Amino acid sequence: MSWIIAVLASIGQPVTRGLASLGRLTIFAGQALSHMIRAPFYFKEILQSIMNVGYFSLPVVGLTAIFTGGALALQIYSGGARFNAEAVVPQIVAIGMVRELGPVLVGLMIAARVTSSIAAEIATMKVTEQIDALVTLSTHPMKYLTVPRVLSGLIMVPLLVGIGDIIGILGGYIVGTKSLGFNPAAYLKNTVDFIEARDVVSSLIKGAAFGFIATLLGCYHGMHTGRGAQGVGRATKTAVESAAILILAANFILTSILFAL
Repeated sequence: MSWIIAVLASIGQPVTRGLASLGRLTIFAGQALSHMIRAPFYFKEILQSIMNVGYFSLPVVGLTAIFTGGALALQIYSGGARFNAEAVVPQIVAIGMVRELGPVLVGLMIAARVTSSIAAEIATMKVTEQIDALVTLSTHPMKYLTVPRVLSGLIMVPLLVGIGDIIGILGGYIVGTKSLGFNPAAYLKNTVDFIEARDVVSSLIKGAAFGFIATLLGCYHGMHTGRGAQGVGRATKTAVESAAILILAANFILTSILFAL
């Protein structure tokens, strides 16, 4: 009987800890959203976060998207050749980039670049007691540290997703016209005719959700870091891992909802 209790306890403890962490994260997200619509607003911090999340992420997003679009065109052409369906390359590249690959790859790049940066920065501030100093100066850490970063994620990541979609399609266009022999005008016409408004809207919605997840988890794990250098490293690692997993899970949920009909 005791071994049954031990087995159940070994299963229950991780589940309980996971549910507790999910509850704390939900409360943290609710607090961030509530502070987002209440004064004061630190516009300098918001502008700086917009630059860090959006502008400085453009190179990695652009390079990721263009190489992915090119590789996607090659793979689709190679697979389509088995069924004499090489002509579908423009359409599949467009829908693949806009619906799935564009938002997901941008979200993962933001998780790798921005989430880690936010978590390390805030965790270091907590370890060095700079957050306590903010409280002493009557500055709410949620308003000063979390809100600008989460707001920038909601604003800038959809823009990055839109840019990434365009660059990814451009990568497929370059490979298709230069290496695979497609007519440039026909390639562009097939791309434009195949993409629908709902595809673009779903891509931007996913971008906003992924930006919220990436920045929120960076702030959450930074605020809840342990002490010392090990605590900072652990918070950064956990933030990136959890952001990547939640982005992929959110992508599945949003795809199920947006394209259910």
